[in-house]
Order: sequence, then structure tokens, then C-alpha cells
Amino acid sequence: MPLLQKGLRLAAGRMPKVVKPRAHAVLDYAVVGSFVLTGVLFWRRNKRASFGSLICGAAAALNVLMTDYPGGRYPYITYKSHGHADAGIAGLTAAIPRILNFEDEPEARIFAAQAMAETAIASLTDFDYYDEDSPDEVPDGE
Repeated sequence: MPLLQKGLRLAAGRMPKVVKPRAHAVLDYAVVGSFVLTGVLFWRRNKRASFGSLICGAAAALNVLMTDYPGGRYPYITYKSHGHADAGIAGLTAAIPRILNFEDEPEARIFAAQAMAETAIASLTDFDYYDEDSPDEVPDGE
């Protein structure tokens, strides 16, 4: 799976950065919601998968809440740093089944799909949007 995830990142990295901060925030909240939902759904049949999903959801939620962008509540980290954390959370998501020892169970596939979705979102997001020389910003006086 990591090879597929790396290939996805390479392919998406060459595509235009079409996801802006507001859309990224919406996608981030959808990611958090999907982790919480799978955590609840897995609770009765696989506690390790449920726990892993809730861990990933908590990491994603903290990343969203602590970022200085629309959707963030406590602006402690920059949007660009948020992008680096997103990549780390995608890696954590892919690794959770192995870490918690359920990699051969059906629930592991959900984590693989989630990691690929997170990688695609991060790869298509313009994390340089708030930089001073961003091409999307119009200088004063024009």
C-alpha cells in the first residue's frame, strides 16, 4: 500500500493545486467525520480498528482546530504546516493496521482507502495560498 500511496502522491503532485483553504477545511471535517463514524461502526466487531480510527480522527481534528485557516478554531499553526501534518496523518492512517496488529483483517482496507483519500486531498491542495507571493492574491492598488 505505501507504494500505491507514493504513486498517488507523485501523480497528484503534478496536477494543478485546485483545492483552496475553505474547500480544504470542508474536506478536513469530512475526514474527521469519517474516522469517527468508522470508529463507532467498528466498535462491536473490532476494537483495535475502532481505536485506530478514533486515534486518526483525533489527530485530524487537532490539525484542523489548530490551523490558521477558515475552519480552524485556535490559529496556532500555519496553513503550510497544516499540509505537512496532513501528510503525516495520511502516513499514520496507512500504518495503523500494522501498528495495532489487524493488517490481515477486512477493516484494514478502510484505512488504506482513507490514507489514499487523504493523500489525494493534500496533493491537490494549494498550501502556498497564504504566502505573500501567491499568484492568487492581487496586490494593493490594482
